[in-house]
Amino acid sequence: MTTPHCAECGTRAEPGQSFCDSCGAVLGWDRAAAHTARPAADSATARDTLERPGPAAPAPRPADATGAPERDPAPGTGRPPAVPDPPRRPAEAPPVVPAPRAADDTAPTVPVEPVPSRDGAGAPPESDSDRARQLLVPVADPEPPAATPPPAVAPVLPGRPDAERPQVRGPGPYTEAVTGPPCRWCATPNRPDRHFCGRCAMPLADEAAPLPPGRLPWWRRLFRRDREVPWAGERPPLRRVFDRIGTWVGAVVAVTLIVLGILYIPDAVNAGRDHFAKRAPVAPDSMRASRSFPDHPPQLAFDKKSNTWWGPGVAGPGQGQWIEASFDEPTRLLDVILTPGVSARPERAGESALPHRLLATITKKDGKTSTREITLDQGSGGQRRSFRVGEVVKVRFTVESSYGASDKKQVSIAEIEFFGRSNSNHL
Repeated sequence: MTTPHCAECGTRAEPGQSFCDSCGAVLGWDRAAAHTARPAADSATARDTLERPGPAAPAPRPADATGAPERDPAPGTGRPPAVPDPPRRPAEAPPVVPAPRAADDTAPTVPVEPVPSRDGAGAPPESDSDRARQLLVPVADPEPPAATPPPAVAPVLPGRPDAERPQVRGPGPYTEAVTGPPCRWCATPNRPDRHFCGRCAMPLADEAAPLPPGRLPWWRRLFRRDREVPWAGERPPLRRVFDRIGTWVGAVVAVTLIVLGILYIPDAVNAGRDHFAKRAPVAPDSMRASRSFPDHPPQLAFDKKSNTWWGPGVAGPGQGQWIEASFDEPTRLLDVILTPGVSARPERAGESALPHRLLATITKKDGKTSTREITLDQGSGGQRRSFRVGEVVKVRFTVESSYGASDKKQVSIAEIEFFGRSNSNHL
């Protein structure tokens, strides 16, 4: 008889051995079926052998068919001697005895069908692939994961809640008892001064009604009393006390500016023309004085010469003495040049007293007079002063104070020159 070998590792097995001593693989299902008839202790021992990964110890050998126990292996050797199996009758098969359930088993033992004899009589030979296929344990296919149900509420970004949708409501009941023109939409009576229905808010005016007039200018709205009731959405803001005061103050300021502008527009125009006009000398038509020193009449003060002079002939400061120039026609004067002393030369400045303050009395063609005070410097030479006045017919200069006055000197004026607009100006 051929000695069996392990199909997994090739280790030689003894006759009647069911499992490999090296790897623990099953050598033949006929031996395994034969061992199912053993007591529960032998089944537990075989199961423990299958569970251990290392080489398993040989199970106790059952008695053969003749009732004699198998021989023990020879001492000093690792393998038992090869002993041929006794012949069996092919008609006889070992009865299938269910293995008793151990105390720790949780599943019942499945009955095993009769296994053909080891000599192969009456059964086809099994290959290694068939034996390996018999070791496969059927496993159920994994169930697909259940689909996640959609959430009941859609997720939103944090901090951005969805705004509530406005609810559209119908027209409410109109409890006000009014007898007036009915609404052409809901037939509800309304007050005559209403523009929209109090129940359905529809316009009460006909579509063919003329449009209201445009906004009036501010000067027409300033003192307007017949104010119409404004339409909805066009109501002006509330007017408080301070608003009305500010309106009146603004109106008064505007009126004042207009009046002042009307009164002073001519003077403003003349001032502008005088500022840009070219100057030209203007000679008076007649001259006279309060008193005159002999051989020094007032005409010498207007002769365009700086070495001739006018003096009152009174020693001292000459306070109250005057000299006057007259014009036959009203003349507009712009500037005046006064030369104090007896000459424009500096070396002759100490020969007489020099006028300090002069009072100019101006007479216009309507007879009105005005005065201006002219202050001169202490020095020789002509001194220009602004003298803008219009429609002048007479100018009188009165001495009020003098420089260097004494009992031996009199005040004197060398030259007085008037300037007006030049005829070459076109302004």
